[in-house]
Amino acid sequence: MACFTCPGQATVAMIERFGKFSRAAHPGFNCIIPCCGESVAGTLSLRVQQLDVRCETKTRDNVFVTVIVSVQYQVVKEALYDAFYKLTDSKSQIKSYVFDVVRGTVPKINLDDVFTTKEEIAYEVKDQLTKSMSTFGFMIIQTLVTDIEPDQRVRAAMNEINAASRMRVAAVEKAEAEKIQVVKAAEGDAESKYLQGQGIARQRQAIVNGLRESVLNFERDVTDISSRDVIEMMMITQYFDMLKDIGVSKGSSTVFMPHSPATVADVAGQIRAGFMQAQAGSAGINQPSGHPVQHPMNVGMQR
Repeated sequence: MACFTCPGQATVAMIERFGKFSRAAHPGFNCIIPCCGESVAGTLSLRVQQLDVRCETKTRDNVFVTVIVSVQYQVVKEALYDAFYKLTDSKSQIKSYVFDVVRGTVPKINLDDVFTTKEEIAYEVKDQLTKSMSTFGFMIIQTLVTDIEPDQRVRAAMNEINAASRMRVAAVEKAEAEKIQVVKAAEGDAESKYLQGQGIARQRQAIVNGLRESVLNFERDVTDISSRDVIEMMMITQYFDMLKDIGVSKGSSTVFMPHSPATVADVAGQIRAGFMQAQAGSAGINQPSGHPVQHPMNVGMQR
């Protein structure tokens, strides 16, 4: 039999004499007297140890999950006797307490809340272990809920729910973006048409001003012609200019339209009739009551 023992660093050897606890041998060289019945009963580690416990339980909404709890514990130096002699298997004892706390806490919580309340679960486990294991010479340093594993099908369903929710949000955002594009396009189109209308109005106003100046200049230079004749001639000239522009414009297509000297006469007649009707309307509005309104043809003949 050996007459000495040398425990390693952070290790304590328990020395018994004739089967009764005698003393604790700390790291280094320690003498043992075998003839006096001394022997090494075992060793205790003073290092921080970790025990991972897998516990399967059911949530409040009847979903089975596996909760993994990591317990970090250490032997108290002042309670070496209790840690060595009061418990046969300290790890099994810690597992039993973890099972008891987890299976008493998780069934009160829904599955979605288990992930957000894991700190509360870890605190309950640590509180219960601290109260229970302190009497056995163990100090609970920390407890951590490191993982929560639902059934594979449950996890797939949760992922599908999350994906559907994100797709719904994406669809709403996409629809909102398309709405903004449509609104902006409509606003741009309305602004464009408004500006085009202003341009056309200014163009027509310029044409009217030009025609008026042309008529006035023509009447001033030629005294034997009336303003009506000048306007008819100018309208016929514009008619021929329009035909010329259609024929020479780039990318123009074939246009079939009646054209003959009689057509030109019809155009002049239509212009003349329009002026006569306008003059007759003006005369009817400005004429005092009691005087008959003359027919447009009579007005034209008198002129």
